[in-house]
Amino acid sequence: MVETDNTAVKDEEKSEEYVYNIKVEQSGPATRKVVVEIPQTRIHQVIDEQYRELKRGAAIPGFRAGRAPQKLVEKRFASSVKEDVRRQLISESYQQALEKNKLQPLGEPEFENPDEIKLPETGSFNYAFTVEVPPEFTMADLSGLTVKKQKLEVTDKNVDEAMKNLSEQQGTLEPVEDRGIEEGDYILADVHVKLGDEVVAHRHNAQLVVRSGRVAGIQIDDLAQQLGGRKAGEKHVITVHVPAEHPQKEIADKDVQIEVEVQTIRKLNPAVIDQPFLDQLGFANEQELRDALREQLVNRFESEVRRAMHQQVKDYLLEHTALELPAKLSDRQRESVVHRQKMNLLMSGMPQQQLEQNLAQIEAQASEQANRDLKLFFILGKVADDKKIEVDDAELNGYIAMLAAQRNRRPAKLKEDMKKDGTLSELFINMREQKTIDELLKEIKVEEVDGQDQK
Repeated sequence: MVETDNTAVKDEEKSEEYVYNIKVEQSGPATRKVVVEIPQTRIHQVIDEQYRELKRGAAIPGFRAGRAPQKLVEKRFASSVKEDVRRQLISESYQQALEKNKLQPLGEPEFENPDEIKLPETGSFNYAFTVEVPPEFTMADLSGLTVKKQKLEVTDKNVDEAMKNLSEQQGTLEPVEDRGIEEGDYILADVHVKLGDEVVAHRHNAQLVVRSGRVAGIQIDDLAQQLGGRKAGEKHVITVHVPAEHPQKEIADKDVQIEVEVQTIRKLNPAVIDQPFLDQLGFANEQELRDALREQLVNRFESEVRRAMHQQVKDYLLEHTALELPAKLSDRQRESVVHRQKMNLLMSGMPQQQLEQNLAQIEAQASEQANRDLKLFFILGKVADDKKIEVDDAELNGYIAMLAAQRNRRPAKLKEDMKKDGTLSELFINMREQKTIDELLKEIKVEEVDGQDQK
């Protein structure tokens, strides 16, 4: 096993750094191969140093400390000394290779034939390893970018819709037994998506709101008309054409049958916004509630506008920056994205068998997303380094405190959990990237345009 650490490279006798024979070669995109040659004289020098140190403190029966014969010390400790010297030489030369060639590894080094890296009986000690490093690239010229900023204003109609949503969210669901389905009902149903005779997706105990929306990931605008009048226990088949851009290529641009078997029907009784309701929420009157909802909408609109502006900057940087990624790092990132997507699909109800059938498509999408994420990581990281943009502990802890309040958790415990599952580092990177884009937007031309959709 090959190990590395940060041991300083010092020749104890001469009190100066020993310079190893190191060659660095290009070995693929953002990858360097490092070849190290350690001459026999250096091996003997370090071995002699080890024995001198051992002899000073070695406890050998029959001899006082430091008085044992050199040959006896060498015979007794030869095996351990040889291994210690091997480790020391690798550690020193590895660290020197990184420092003198300004290499910044993105992960652990990959040693060639690690089991064969042993001290020779005679001659020089040679080994080689490869490391992935940040890619070199030229930043895109942002002078050609104009970011469009949507002008979104909160209207009374928006507030009325928010009041209606709040009333529905705080409402109650009442079982329906004396009639069929009506628009706005909440139903529990078994859903099967079929392509011909083959079931390509199914979800049991799916909760659906009977209005325009998605069923099993497929948009159905006339769901209320399709299911209107159906009662519990009845089954209805909806034929719908799946858009060509649908992510599940097996059914994209094809007609499928969505079989909905109704189990239960419930109707929504919205909460009445009266004084007891307002008291429960802590508002003196309805106007106070409307003002609070308006403020929430303003914050939400501002957040959406900012997100859209950020996306324009990201898209431009990706399109106008030529950057080759290190292969193994891309593979690791792709595997991470694939894992997340598979878990999301399983949690959304996609059967394991169907997921495996679509694995190639999932992996292709994941590869594209992984490459985008990695390229943005390097591009925005370079900008942040150049502009000395950082996220300090106060900012990070403040954001964690906000997340903890939303989830009704203690900030310290949430932070500890985020450390364990790796999301803390992801949060740090995300916050740094957001700050970086905000800084770039100060230098980019921004054009304000009327908002098209304020729903």
